[in-house]
Amino acid sequence: MASKTVKVGSTVGLHARPATVIADAAGEYDDEILLTLAGGEEDDETDAASSLMIMAMGAEFGDEVTVTSDNAEAVDKIAALIQQNLDSE
Repeated sequence: MASKTVKVGSTVGLHARPATVIADAAGEYDDEILLTLAGGEEDDETDAASSLMIMAMGAEFGDEVTVTSDNAEAVDKIAALIQQNLDSE
């Protein structure tokens, strides 16, 4: 299982627009991709393909999020998106 921990780069956190961009990208993969917010419950994993679940995580700018999947390419892509300021596009 591959995983990568990154900091949220969107200035408003993982709210509507960033969550939708991330969920759409995760939906392109057949593999399950999970997100875990640092400091949250250890077993509190979020499905990266669900924008509503991503928003419900409550991740703010600078928070650490761990991306986990059996697909290392998916982990890299989703982690890169989380690090970007997706509000500026």
